Amino acid sequence: MLDYLIRRILIMIPTLFGVTIVVFFIINLAPGSPVEQKLQALRFGGMGQQTQGVESASSNRDSSGISQEVIDALNKQYGFDKPIHIRYWIWIKNLVRFDFGESFTYEEPVTDVIMSKFPVSLQFGVISIFLSYLICIPLGLIKAVKNGTKWDLVSSFVLFVMYSVPGFMLGILLIVFFAGGNFLEWFPVGDLYSDLYEDLTFWGKIQDRVHHFILPLISYMIGSFTVLTMLMKNSLLDEISKDYIRTARAKGVSEKMIYLRHGLRNALIPIVTGLGGFLTIFFAGSLLIEMIFNLDGIGLMSYQAVLERDYNLIMGSVFIQSVLMLVGNLISDIAYTVVDPRIDFK
Repeated sequence: MLDYLIRRILIMIPTLFGVTIVVFFIINLAPGSPVEQKLQALRFGGMGQQTQGVESASSNRDSSGISQEVIDALNKQYGFDKPIHIRYWIWIKNLVRFDFGESFTYEEPVTDVIMSKFPVSLQFGVISIFLSYLICIPLGLIKAVKNGTKWDLVSSFVLFVMYSVPGFMLGILLIVFFAGGNFLEWFPVGDLYSDLYEDLTFWGKIQDRVHHFILPLISYMIGSFTVLTMLMKNSLLDEISKDYIRTARAKGVSEKMIYLRHGLRNALIPIVTGLGGFLTIFFAGSLLIEMIFNLDGIGLMSYQAVLERDYNLIMGSVFIQSVLMLVGNLISDIAYTVVDPRIDFK
């Protein structure tokens, strides 16, 4: 097992380099660089006062009235005065010091920007995956036990109706009916807590958080809830049809013990695949849901970074998510061996 872990860790290094190379060259070759974004702001007067002295000192201007000195200064500021392969090498050297550079949009270090958006996605990600496994595994177990009954058919119908509703559309409906004031106004919209949060007691703070979390959390979980439940049910049904289960029944083992002791552990093997994703949920973010509920999270940050061509922020976010994904996959492999000792990675 140790040899396997070492091999996987060594494979991660070229994988990360490959991801960063592809992403770096794609975003740098795409039209609309940060310099062009700043030039557009200059043309519309957004930075006219800041560059008035520089512009007046030059008689060489392009067709839009921007001096060449300003363009050269912006290229040097963002590092675009160097060839693309040199810029990538500089980024790699800075990466060794865990320095992702400064965000062009926020004018702050990339790590500070990501950490400021981190709590929103972290809280929703952790809570959603915890509730999903806490509810879906027992629900899938019950559906497998009662397979083909009326309860199973009705619950399956409800689950697939839930799965067919997009999360952002459900969020809009929840706001209209329960938070918009048109019908009911039971829940607040926007932020993770109320304005008077700091003045509340401990239990009052918990209640306030729960009150703000309910609607967006439902929208986050609506899709994965059905998938995990049906995966648990079908996996368990597949296990109880195998020969070792028939042998257990022939020996007089009770149905409860067959499901819980013999079948459940092996049925959990496909479910374990998703455990590695608990690291990537730290960077999980749904753009539409965050926009609908006015949540300043990772999804909205990533979208704005792409629009603003914030290369440093894009690269920092992609690199961290790639590391978490690779580590998560490794954790999934380890979890396989815990659930089923017969699995041995060599």
